Amino acid sequence: MSAATPYVPPVADYAFLYKEAFGRDIVAAASDGALSADDAVEIIAGAGEFAAEVLAPLDRAGDQIGAQLVNGEVHLPEGYPEAYQALVEAGWVSATAPESAGGDGLPQSVGAGLGEIWNASNAAFALCWMLGAGAIHALDAAASEELRETYLSKLVSGEWTGSMNLTEPEAGTDLGAIRTMATPRDDGTYSISGQKIFITWGDHDVAENIVHLVLARTPGAPDGAKGLSLFVAPRILLNDDGTLGERNSIETVALEHKLGIHGSPTCVLAYEDATGYLVGELNGGLAGMFVMMNSARVGMGHQATGISHRAYEGAADYAAGRLQGPVLDRPAGAPIAEHPDVRRILRSMSSQVFAMRALSVYVGDLFDRGADSLRMAELFVPILKGWASEEALHVTSDGIQVYGGMGFIEETGAAQHYRDARIVPIYEGTTAIQSNDLIGRKVLRDRGATVAELFAQMDETVAGLREGGEIAVRVADRLGRALDAARRATDALLAFGAGRDAASVSVPYLMLLGTLAGGWMHALAVVAVAAHETPSDEDAARLTNADFYTAHHLAHVHALAETVASGEIG
Repeated sequence: MSAATPYVPPVADYAFLYKEAFGRDIVAAASDGALSADDAVEIIAGAGEFAAEVLAPLDRAGDQIGAQLVNGEVHLPEGYPEAYQALVEAGWVSATAPESAGGDGLPQSVGAGLGEIWNASNAAFALCWMLGAGAIHALDAAASEELRETYLSKLVSGEWTGSMNLTEPEAGTDLGAIRTMATPRDDGTYSISGQKIFITWGDHDVAENIVHLVLARTPGAPDGAKGLSLFVAPRILLNDDGTLGERNSIETVALEHKLGIHGSPTCVLAYEDATGYLVGELNGGLAGMFVMMNSARVGMGHQATGISHRAYEGAADYAAGRLQGPVLDRPAGAPIAEHPDVRRILRSMSSQVFAMRALSVYVGDLFDRGADSLRMAELFVPILKGWASEEALHVTSDGIQVYGGMGFIEETGAAQHYRDARIVPIYEGTTAIQSNDLIGRKVLRDRGATVAELFAQMDETVAGLREGGEIAVRVADRLGRALDAARRATDALLAFGAGRDAASVSVPYLMLLGTLAGGWMHALAVVAVAAHETPSDEDAARLTNADFYTAHHLAHVHALAETVASGEIG
């Protein structure tokens, strides 16, 4: 969205997704009737209003001024601390925290909507909320009662924020190379020493304390990832009565100078005999941290969706008001939005954003359904993170293209969305990390059983579409052909087995499944719209989006299937 374009949340889309797109009220099903889709839409509308009024106005200052390290203290631009306190007081931090942790326990499908809204309005700020949510899940899963009472409760209330401390100068993707040491003390605490880098929201001035979750190695621990343990290391230690005491021995050495998300402080932290508390079992740190990482990976799908939506809204607003030369087969004075190629780009952006949004809600709903849908939900985690984050680069780049030369000028704000989006396919595990997880832990491990189940569900949608109108039949034909290609690609992957051939084409396979899933989301929308006696303007737009996506984007599945079947070349 351009610097001058107000943020408008996609409330109508969420109403459609919660009530109709998946054939039932998914919010009522997830909450055993305690909430309805209408209730969820009110929540989304309220969050959108808050985001538009409080968070979005800070987005440009966050980008242009950014976080500052002054005399060892990190300061955010004016308005950030007040915005965070407003977020807390409005109950948005505790809203998505699970009931087991003391939160409100909103369904994850509703959390997907909140995640998009926070990221669309201010992606850098949203990371603070996202990391707190991840820390809540990690401590809820593994922390002792004492740690829950002391630290988890403060995270849920939003009084304190959380951070994830994994990466070191010589330990990026290879967490087994972590060398930060945690030495036990006689009082049961641990002395933590080492350096962590790329720590998002690792220091700031928006809350009074930070709960760092730190992966470290204890003396005599096994080599590699099996020797890692998880610790809580607060920025400020507590007195015996629970009040804030002296600062822990954690120093912010530097802030990274980044391509984007400037309003998010990315810190280099030095631990020098810092006090830490063991979370869970000794040498069980990676399992505990993966709870937080998986939460963050789903959150990256929401971030990709939010940034993409913001880029689309800005481009559409600019194109609707920009006059530039005669437009083919349009009257004089038609804006550039009517030029055939600009219209194509805007439709491409719009259809991609809906596919991301719908898939985010669908994945949230899978987790809401519980154990019976857990395998399918876990299959989709790397797909949502990897595919949506890669597509966000295309959408935000297209947004710049719509502006033309002005898109390359910072004052329009279009470039910020691309810069902010560029990190999403990298952090919380690169796209290759996601695709290796997809083929290794999901597809190959069960010999394609879960993927086959997914394809069967898509077959049912295709069959239903063939009974519909002209657009429905076109969508059915395209999705059916794409399914055939996806099955061939999956058979080729299974034939490769574990090894370099499969690994070499794992990213194309992930992108194939993501693109296919996006087409399925549009197909489900067509089915839902077909049930309406009197289609609305929004229905017409959804049908056009589905027609466009399945013609322009779903077609890529065939090329990706050819790539997957090739294995490693050279």
